[in-house]
Amino acid sequence: MVKKIKNAEPQKPKQKEKIKEVKHPLCQPNQKNFRFGNDIRPRIVKSRFVKFPRYVQLQRQKRILMKRLKCPPALAQFFDPLDKDTTRKLYKVLEKYTPETKKEKKERLQNEAKEQAKDKKNKKEKKEGKKPVTLKCGLNHVTYLVEQKRAKLVLIAADVDPIETVVFLPSLCKTMDIPYAIVASKERLGHLANKKTCTCLALTDFKDNAADLENFCKIFRERFHGPPAHSRKPEKGIKGIMKEKKAEKELNAKK
Repeated sequence: MVKKIKNAEPQKPKQKEKIKEVKHPLCQPNQKNFRFGNDIRPRIVKSRFVKFPRYVQLQRQKRILMKRLKCPPALAQFFDPLDKDTTRKLYKVLEKYTPETKKEKKERLQNEAKEQAKDKKNKKEKKEGKKPVTLKCGLNHVTYLVEQKRAKLVLIAADVDPIETVVFLPSLCKTMDIPYAIVASKERLGHLANKKTCTCLALTDFKDNAADLENFCKIFRERFHGPPAHSRKPEKGIKGIMKEKKAEKELNAKK
């Protein structure tokens, strides 16, 4: 009789016994239960998960490009506007030249109409008053005043978008020998002209605070009418700085 040999199962390799680490009972964190009525969930910063709208992405990309790209002299002067101290003093003087609002104009016209009605009854001749000297706003209007050499002072905003609309104004003011200044904010110019924003302002005559305004004109001539502005060099990004540091380290190591 032939004995049947059972298929011997392959022996499994012996697993190494895991050594259990003895943990201190007081130092172990308790597992938190975030179900209803238990531990409070931690606040997650959701800004990483937010998909910003297209216009925000374009704004940020444009800001980086403006920093990184080399700017020609015509654009470079807009990155170096008038300092805060002089702009604050200038705005204080120009507040007296702010044009009247719609409400004030309506009241003035009503009063004039009443006076005219009285004069007709009394058969008096109409007296024509002088036009009030106020700030002139609007790009087309300001360029016309500069071309006619009627403007005595021009203010240009640096944060106009697109900047191409205002780029020609400084060179035009130089050729016509009219003092101009580049100011940081278009909103602040708009506030002077009773509007939301304003690209540029012009003043045709110095009626109030004439001495102060003439001093400002001298400062602006020295500041902006001098030699042409140099082209602005691009700023270095984080990767560029890191590459330079790495190159310096390699050079030092070779030495």
